[in-house]
Amino acid sequence: MDKIEEYYNKFNEEKRLTRRRGIVEYRTSFVYIHECLLKLRESGRAASDIRILDIGAGCGAYTIPLHEEGFDVTAVEYVKHNVGILKKKCPEVKAYQGDARNMKKYESGYYDLILLFGPMYHLFGEDKDRALLEATRLLAPGGFLLIAYCMNEYSIITYGFKERHILEAKADGHIDDTYHVRNAMEDLYDYVRIEDIDRLKGVSGLSRYKIINADGPANYMRRELNALSDEEFEEFMNYHLSVCERYELLGAAGHVVDVLKK
Repeated sequence: MDKIEEYYNKFNEEKRLTRRRGIVEYRTSFVYIHECLLKLRESGRAASDIRILDIGAGCGAYTIPLHEEGFDVTAVEYVKHNVGILKKKCPEVKAYQGDARNMKKYESGYYDLILLFGPMYHLFGEDKDRALLEATRLLAPGGFLLIAYCMNEYSIITYGFKERHILEAKADGHIDDTYHVRNAMEDLYDYVRIEDIDRLKGVSGLSRYKIINADGPANYMRRELNALSDEEFEEFMNYHLSVCERYELLGAAGHVVDVLKK
């Protein structure tokens, strides 16, 4: 996975979720993170008693706010450069370099809420299963696992048709006859459909609490979002949050978050 480290050493991970299209994904994800945390706190538990594991934490976009809210947060990130940024921003956070596929040093059934937001973008085949099974092992009974995926149709529509690579992608075998992206180990991203997410849920053995469309049409209308006034953008957010659980909209999203429960 050296290509992942090389990519994120150049890519500005901190800025991705501060652009309007990223803000949609970020705010939506946090709505459901907080919903799960509220469920965990219904038994009267204090925030400091709820253990959160952020696997693929990046530069701490989710880790740091959750830590500041008083939760017991541990961050694990593959890219050493990102771990350094996270620790510099918030030295008191428990942040470690690690691989989602091999979490042996972490205790089984210990964490009440686990985020698996980055790794499933970049893992393929059995590696995806391995990361999911590791996260499942670490999850406490009654806990929540939130998993983010990059969606197939977003890739087909944007890279294939909007950027006009569809013919070459079909010719070189990167797209099959059903227009499912054929991901190879040398690729950077793995694109999935809802049936792929359902298969992975089956691998985990967990039950589904909710599945959500994290960013709606935001990545298809970047220019239009940027042109909105603040008030109009808030109205877009209200609209998106009102429909993000609608099943018929899931497959067209840029990102989907599957919320599973043990």
